[in-house]
Order: sequence, then C-alpha cells, then structure tokens
Amino acid sequence: MTKRPATQAPAAPPSVDPFAQVRPAYGDNSLADVLPGVLATLGVPVPADPLGLRELLPGVRRVVVLLVDGLGWYQLPVAAPHAPTLADLATGRLTAARALTSGFPSTTPTSLVTLGTGAPPGAHGVLAFTVRRPDTGEVLNHVAWRGDPDPADWQPVPTCLERAVAAGVATTVVSRPEFSGSGLTISAYRGAAYRGASSADVLARELIDAVTCSPAPALVYGYLPDLDHAGHHFGVDSPPWRAAAAELDRLLATLLAGLPGDAALLVTADHGQFDVPADHRFDVAADERLGAGVEVIAGEPRLRFLHTAPGATADVLAAWRQVLGDAAWVVPREEAVAEGWFGPVRAAHLPRIGDVVVACQGRYAVHSTGTEPESLTRLIGYHGSFTAVEMTIPLLVARR
Repeated sequence: MTKRPATQAPAAPPSVDPFAQVRPAYGDNSLADVLPGVLATLGVPVPADPLGLRELLPGVRRVVVLLVDGLGWYQLPVAAPHAPTLADLATGRLTAARALTSGFPSTTPTSLVTLGTGAPPGAHGVLAFTVRRPDTGEVLNHVAWRGDPDPADWQPVPTCLERAVAAGVATTVVSRPEFSGSGLTISAYRGAAYRGASSADVLARELIDAVTCSPAPALVYGYLPDLDHAGHHFGVDSPPWRAAAAELDRLLATLLAGLPGDAALLVTADHGQFDVPADHRFDVAADERLGAGVEVIAGEPRLRFLHTAPGATADVLAAWRQVLGDAAWVVPREEAVAEGWFGPVRAAHLPRIGDVVVACQGRYAVHSTGTEPESLTRLIGYHGSFTAVEMTIPLLVARR
C-alpha cells in the first residue's frame, strides 16, 4: 500500500459541510491506522503503515499516544482560544497534523477497540455503544461491561498492544482506575501494563513516568474523557467544556515539556461532537408507529439498531422512513453492511447489527424512553452517526 505522509493543516475544519456524510477510510486514513504506524515506527513488523508514521518519525524509540474523548477536528478551532498548546499542535508546526476518520459508528467503545486493534468494527465486533447479544437476547452496554461475555470471545482480534509486547516493546496503558479490567478495556488494550490516573494532572505525570522509565522501544497510551463528558452534559463550547479544553491544554504542555529526546507525542480522538436541539429529538415511546414490530432497540440516540419481530422488517423500515423522513438514513442490515460502513463484517458478528440500521442526519436524535436510562434524554451534546462533524478526527504529531 502506498504510504501517505502526514501533512500540515491549520486548526480549522475541512472545507466540507459539517453534516455531510463522511465514509470511514479504513486502511488508508482512519483511526484504525494509527497504532500500526506506531508499531512500524518502533520497529515492529506490520503489513502496512498507511499514515507514513515511520518515515515521519525517524529515530523515535518511544511514543505516547493520547486519545482525547470528543476532540473532533471540528472542535479544534472552538477549543483554540482556551488551549494555545493544542492550537499550536493543530498547525502541524511541531511535526505534523492531519484529519482522519473515525470508524463507524462514531462512538467511544467502537473507536477505542478500533484504535487498540488496528481493525475496523466489523472485524473486532464492538459494533455500537450497546448491542443485542445473539446468545441471550440481552442488550450489552460496552461501557458498563464486566465479565460476561468473555472479552476474548466477544472481541477475537489480537490488539496492537499484544503485538508490541510480543515484539519486545515496553507497553503501558494509563486511564481511569475504574476502567481497569473492564470488558471494554480488555478488548481494546489487552497485553499492556495498566496504570490508573484519576485526573488530567495524574494522567500527565503517569504518562511521563511511563515513557521515561520504560526501556526503549516503548509505547504508552493515555485516555482523557473530560472534554466528552462536558460536551454531553453542558454542550460544546459551554463554560465547562472550555474549562475541560484548558485542562487538556495544561496536560499537553506538561507532556511536551517532559518528553524524552527520542520520544514523540501523538494526539487523536474517538469522535467529534455537537449539540442536538430539543425540537430535533424523536422518541420511540411517543409514537406508536416507531415501536410497532420492534423487539429490541440498541445503539444510541444518533445510531440505532432495531431488532424486529419475525416478518416485521419491511413494515419497520417503512414506518421509520415515514416518521423520520430526511432526519435519518434508514436501511436494512444487509444494505448497511454492503455499503462498507463497518468494514468487512465477520459472519459471527452480523447478528449484533440490528435488522434495521438508523443513522441520524443533520442535528437529529432518536430516544427510546422506557428502555434506556432517562439521563440520555437530558444530554446536550451527541455523536454516533456518519456526519463530518462526528466522523472527522485529528492526528496531531509532535516531537519535543
């Protein structure tokens, strides 16, 4: 595969409608391509380095990868007034900056496993925020997942971190203490040593300590959830969101100052985010046409998997298309899979996708009051579908 060198880019959105559809660029320019490039940089044999990271980072023997939850490409100029270090990184001046795509759906659990495995969602099987388990019929929340199902069975793809460890790379994950040992953490990061960090300050300290003290070659991964939380609960560019952006900036400044001379920092994200107006929200419980023939609703408000009663799929498709109109792309599972949104899907993973897939367009969302926590309806910021503002994420690369 031809390598694409990272290019400089300003801290501004691409010249595209933020609500235009953006297809995931698996194997070319996506979140799934980041860690394979890091492995190549650290001397681990990989089939391809589509981002050209090995050529971009000659002499680098240690890499810190920081994933900032909710920091989409379209959020960079919004954060810039409150985050000068981030704004500087986004110009590419310190090494490079480019826009990538997340996987689909543009949601945290799917993206974390896509990053960790270097594989598209159809391969690793973490296909949405929540999915119906084919074996039990219960809805699995990937964020709240503990124990059953066994992560090794549910997510069968080896992680990039396992490959790094097998090749002799010192590998560490630094994230919130409460995430240690969860099904999602094991699925995304198994193979690495784990360090807990309860705040951005502790995260910075642990990342620096891990990358400094580990023998080269070393790979250290960190996760920061605060910007996403602020966006969900208070809205993008709200005062709490701005405070989270400023906190992120202090973290970045600390990391850049503490990097060893043979190290590089890569900053990326799992998805973008935007506010959904109150009058752009449908509720399955409020319209009997949406509930007819639907046995299980999974996914999240911007991306729905509908599991239908036997023989009801055609009627469900017709009803949802009629009610939602231009607010969503409503298609049978087979069409969504054939369109390539999930990448190639393993046969065992197909039943995890609903019989009907509903991907919201514009600033719309679909709630399911009564089957999901009421707190979802009180959120302000959302993501999960295939628009540019959700799917376009940064890759910011810096050497000290």
